[in-house]
Amino acid sequence: MTAAAPRRAWVAFDGRAEIGWLRLLKPGFRHCFVVVEDGGRWIVVDPLSPFTHVALVTPPGGAGVGDWLAGLGLTVAETTLCRPATRPAPWAPFTCVEVVKRVLGLRAARIVTPWQLYRHLARC
Repeated sequence: MTAAAPRRAWVAFDGRAEIGWLRLLKPGFRHCFVVVEDGGRWIVVDPLSPFTHVALVTPPGGAGVGDWLAGLGLTVAETTLCRPATRPAPWAPFTCVEVVKRVLGLRAARIVTPWQLYRHLARC
């Protein structure tokens, strides 16, 4: 039996801040969301303040995910999903960063801002 190939994911970072206190975060890195590859489609998980937006998206015109997101003016980091052991993830406040970390399977309690997440993913 062969292991399945790791599923690819893209984390997108946005600088817009509709909530005042988000302006305290690094410009360009005030919000993040994740796009997970699922065959020929993408699953978008965008944790917003009033609700979490989940959508199944078909690539527009055959564009790659990273190119599509960058074309929207977002900073993008490509990664893969990691499904760790069955031990629970550490407790953390419900933020966009925490949701993205949970989707990715990333256990890094000290990563709490979009900028920290981007720096971590850029190093991997």
